[in-house]
Amino acid sequence: MSYGCYMSTTRAIRGAERRAEILRAALEVIAERGYRGASLGAVAERVGLTQQGLLHYFPTKEAMLVAVLEERDQWDAMPDSHWRLDLLASLVDYNSMRAGIVQTFSALLGESVTEEHPARDFFTGRYENVRANMVGILRSEYGERLPSGLTPERAAPLLVAVMDGLQYQWLLAPEKVDMAGAFRDFLTLLGEKES
Repeated sequence: MSYGCYMSTTRAIRGAERRAEILRAALEVIAERGYRGASLGAVAERVGLTQQGLLHYFPTKEAMLVAVLEERDQWDAMPDSHWRLDLLASLVDYNSMRAGIVQTFSALLGESVTEEHPARDFFTGRYENVRANMVGILRSEYGERLPSGLTPERAAPLLVAVMDGLQYQWLLAPEKVDMAGAFRDFLTLLGEKES
């Protein structure tokens, strides 16, 4: 390997590490202050950069926000064909161990319902994909009808609403809301699979 190639690779690795550090700091700042209260300056300060230095990695606050959201989704990514209801319960368990990330996601989701929010398109597209994935999970688990008679298409938005709604309740009162237990109770309400 030539010296120039080595230096280029080293710079790329350092750049990726720095970018990851910035995203972690942005996640923390957004969790503490919300998106509107978070500033590029606050994130830059947390990682020991000037605001101008931060702009080298993320040209706008909006670009940084979308990168944070995409990074967060990568942590939970799994090929669609591998998702099952019991794995969703495991995801809820996992989320109960990372309150800061759940808090940031929930705060951004709440803020994104306003017309001009930069994450609105991200969350709109994300929920279309999540609902479609839930339809597939429910169909593979129950077929064309759940024991209640609902189709997977009708039940999927309810499943997503329960997952997200439990997160909000748990964030507000973790000592009173057993998020993982309540989600498993909901799965019981969906009914047993037909043999």
